[in-house]
Amino acid sequence: MFTDLKDGRKLLDLLEGLTGKPLPKERGSTRVHALNNVNRVLQVLHQNNVELVNIGGTDIVDGNHKLTLGLLWSIILHWQVKDVMKNIMSDLQQTNSEKILLSWVRQSTRPYSQVNVLNFTTSWADGLAFNAVIHRHKPELFSWDRVTKMSPVERLENAFNVAKNHLGIEKLLDPEDVAVQLPDKKSIIMYLTSLFEVLPKQVTMEDIREVETLPRRYKQECEVGEFSMQQVCLSSKPAFLFLSYQDSSRAETPSTVTEVDMDLDSYQVALEEVLTWLLSAEDTFREQEEISGDVEEVKEQFSTHEGFMMELTAHQSSVGNVLQAGNQLVAQGNLSPEEEFEIQEQMLLLNSRWEELRVESMDRQSRLHDMLMELQKQQLQQLSDWLTVTEERIQKMESQLLAEDLESLQKQLEEHKSLQSDLEAEQVKVNSLTHMVVIVDESSGEGATAILEEQLQRLGERWTAVCRWTEDRRVKLQEIQLLWQELLEEQVSSCPVS
Repeated sequence: MFTDLKDGRKLLDLLEGLTGKPLPKERGSTRVHALNNVNRVLQVLHQNNVELVNIGGTDIVDGNHKLTLGLLWSIILHWQVKDVMKNIMSDLQQTNSEKILLSWVRQSTRPYSQVNVLNFTTSWADGLAFNAVIHRHKPELFSWDRVTKMSPVERLENAFNVAKNHLGIEKLLDPEDVAVQLPDKKSIIMYLTSLFEVLPKQVTMEDIREVETLPRRYKQECEVGEFSMQQVCLSSKPAFLFLSYQDSSRAETPSTVTEVDMDLDSYQVALEEVLTWLLSAEDTFREQEEISGDVEEVKEQFSTHEGFMMELTAHQSSVGNVLQAGNQLVAQGNLSPEEEFEIQEQMLLLNSRWEELRVESMDRQSRLHDMLMELQKQQLQQLSDWLTVTEERIQKMESQLLAEDLESLQKQLEEHKSLQSDLEAEQVKVNSLTHMVVIVDESSGEGATAILEEQLQRLGERWTAVCRWTEDRRVKLQEIQLLWQELLEEQVSSCPVS
């Protein structure tokens, strides 16, 4: 499969079938032809709002197994999810399939107090949510109490086995791949879509409006010319709530927190759980490597840290619950002075550690952004400089008469071979620009990207022009070489034999 998809032709055939539109293909056998085909595939996917992250043309042409599979996975996700959910999307006049799927999941799991699904990543790692979705609609298949006593891997194994044996859903996921800090979002959505297809589904506008109040998904793809940018939109305000414990009558809590009814023992248990998680999160944050000076490594670091911040967002309700419960216990006036003092000290500790982690996380994100933007700016300048030199080089080559004699033809062929080698070497660097990461402040909006979009558009057009000229020149030189060979053969055949 990885070999057959390298030249992009079969991928274009696949997209023709999925989109119903004819897609022209380049039939040449050179690497440049293959890259042009694959880049057209990526362009069509972007036009159809298929989300691709860090997949470039050279990855597919080089037969990269992981990224080729990732490309196919994205195609399957987009067209299968759209097909499975098209009726309910039409009924509710909604275009966001993820919002509908999350609404269905939250509606299905509402009776289960241990489950609070906020996203398609961290909310699924402990296995409870998968089991809750199945148990809500098929309670006769297993005991919920038994599931709650299992380990995360055992819960996931149970859910996947039940789904396979009783619902006919293949085990598309391995428990060990889900029971991690940040499960793969696309994999989770794919599996949930399979459950959605076979289980009862009832989603109301009220369910959707509730989802719209949850922490928002802030990554989106934005295609620009021959290149594309990954645009991460951040609020100008802190991404996490500052949860204050000082005034119990005005304690701020996330919208997902309702009434908290807790006695002292339950409060202590909840506090211990939250502090245990917070300690683990602090360790994870401290273990992150120093910010690199390599653009691809910084992109990876930025993506990793984004996942970490999403985890903080997912856990903020737990922190809010504990602080609100502590406030209520103090306000009730049933505690001894020692107990009240201890709770206030505990809340101060929790609040200060949460705030410190939040501020440091935001600071790291800011520093990652600054480094990434500077490195990407250097990349763009380097490409622009290279294109300027190459365009001047092409002008000189164009000024030469084509093949006045055989010697000059050989020289021109060598010069063109050198140009092609340089072009393919630069393609590796261009591939790094396939997905640029841009941070947009909420107050500035999309206007902040306008200059960069224009710059990328111009560079894309210049790059395409250089590639096309190089290919056209190669064809002309080969045609002239063939004519010279035929001429020499005629001269040899016409010479008298001595």
